[in-house]
Amino acid sequence: MTVSMVKGQRISLEKPGGALTMVRMGLGWDAVKKKGFFGSREREIDLDASCVLFADRSIADVVYFGKLVSDDGSVRHTGDNLTGAGDGDDESVMVDLGRLPVHVTSLVFTVSSFNGQTFNEVDNAFCRLVNEMDGGELARYTLTGGGTHTAMVMARIYRHGDGWKMNAIGEPCHGRTFQDMLPVIASHA
Repeated sequence: MTVSMVKGQRISLEKPGGALTMVRMGLGWDAVKKKGFFGSREREIDLDASCVLFADRSIADVVYFGKLVSDDGSVRHTGDNLTGAGDGDDESVMVDLGRLPVHVTSLVFTVSSFNGQTFNEVDNAFCRLVNEMDGGELARYTLTGGGTHTAMVMARIYRHGDGWKMNAIGEPCHGRTFQDMLPVIASHA
């Protein structure tokens, strides 16, 4: 059963019958359709998903289009989608929770426009957490409204006791890459 999250909401990722072991954070979006004299057309939107791994408040590793696998192999980016075309997840980050080093306390997921396009040009943006063991969607956070920002801190997964929780963040910011967004990202570690 999917939990439809709202900004700021936190949910437990514990599941009946055992702990989660492998999850996927899927990010999706569409381009806003522009209406013109000859009908509507859709531009390509190149948004990039990133995952910043934190050990307490310090960056432990980063996974993004330029580095598809974490140093320990527990986090893997599935590849760069340059257009946002198609249905479903446009970019995904796979996380093997059981292989994450014990010092990693949280993972912050972001999306940014490498070409500097604003979220006024983005429609239907969402992030969703999927249990990779059975394909079930655990949680979904859908963004509403546009904006002049070029990036967004979407969500965070963090250790809570022996389990994990998810926090829907939805904080707009500016930047073409995760490096540009680090001050905002770090505030959510």
